[in-house]
Amino acid sequence: MSPALAASDLSQRAAGVLRQVFSAIPAAFAFRLWDGTVIALGAGPAAFTVVIHSADAFLRLMRDPTPLAFGEAFVSGAIDIEGDLFAAMHVANALEEIHLPLAQRLRLLLAIGPAALLRREGAGRGA
Repeated sequence: MSPALAASDLSQRAAGVLRQVFSAIPAAFAFRLWDGTVIALGAGPAAFTVVIHSADAFLRLMRDPTPLAFGEAFVSGAIDIEGDLFAAMHVANALEEIHLPLAQRLRLLLAIGPAALLRREGAGRGA
């Protein structure tokens, strides 16, 4: 498989995982992945977009999809928020209510691909 095809496949798998994790949040927002893929969630136009700069940043977030993990990623520059920051903070509060059991997190990471489980925490920081 060519690197471009592999990257496209990874972003499509990531889109599916994001939909599974965040579909229960009653807000209109979006994610934009490292390759420009946009995943819109909720009804209506997105109030904000979470920009994920690298596949490694995405994997770190999905290992532990908590407001703290997203806050740390924002402070480190691994993600950006475009649009209404206050709406993003409301979604962060709603994220507190999402508790993914370890088995479900492992299934989601395996949906991305087995390599997602093997990447080290600090890999790919130069995003």
